[in-house]
Amino acid sequence: MLRLFNKYRKPIVKILLLLVVISAVSIITSSSASATEIATSSNNNLISVGISAGDGSDMSSVLQMLLVLTVISLAPSILIMMTSFTRIVIVLHFTRAAIGTQTVPPNQIIIGLSLFLTFFIMAPTFTQIYDSAILPLSNNEITVQQAFDTGIKPVRVFMLKQTSKKDLDTFLNINKTEAGSIQTDDDIPLTVLIPSFVISELRIAFIIGFLIYLPFIVIDMVVSSTLMSMGMMMLPPTTISTPFKILLFVMADGWNLIIGNLVSTFY
Repeated sequence: MLRLFNKYRKPIVKILLLLVVISAVSIITSSSASATEIATSSNNNLISVGISAGDGSDMSSVLQMLLVLTVISLAPSILIMMTSFTRIVIVLHFTRAAIGTQTVPPNQIIIGLSLFLTFFIMAPTFTQIYDSAILPLSNNEITVQQAFDTGIKPVRVFMLKQTSKKDLDTFLNINKTEAGSIQTDDDIPLTVLIPSFVISELRIAFIIGFLIYLPFIVIDMVVSSTLMSMGMMMLPPTTISTPFKILLFVMADGWNLIIGNLVSTFY
């Protein structure tokens, strides 16, 4: 192969140079043709794209559009943090970790079940928001600001019901709220209520997770002690304890117990 290349090296180099020249000429020709087409189309006013900031109105519209897109992208996370989703998904993850099955059920199943349970729990709240805010707004009976003020009230009621007073006091102190400025629940700002609600949800979820862990820890201790007494120290205890955990969970109808009691904590 090398001998053949050395023999015809000069013709091959000439051919490659010729191909490079032809490619360059074709690219330049196509670029000039496309530039001519763009200039012609712009002269004919077929397509005109531009942003003018002379009086500030066009630029403000662009900024409003960017703000709306940002809010839309963050809306799912914001709505999730203001509903029962946080507590449910954490408890289900604790349940999977306590049983010892690392990927069963998978994350898609846990998140999907958490979403459906969230819709089930938040259905009365969502119905109130639709009837009092979304429906009148779609009929042009109220403004956007009025719709927001009306629609946020059922969410505030739900969050206040699930929020600990201790967490509210903590964030009110961090916010340096003046004493006596909070007369009613409506006076609590959302910037204080939302993080207080999230912290309360995390606390309750971790308490429930601890209670779920207890029976499975007993199984782990019994299996470990049994293996130690039999001299089988090289055998991982999880290999033996995991089937017993699954058997106990199935016999006790664990999913029914956990989901039923978890949903009842919101009422």
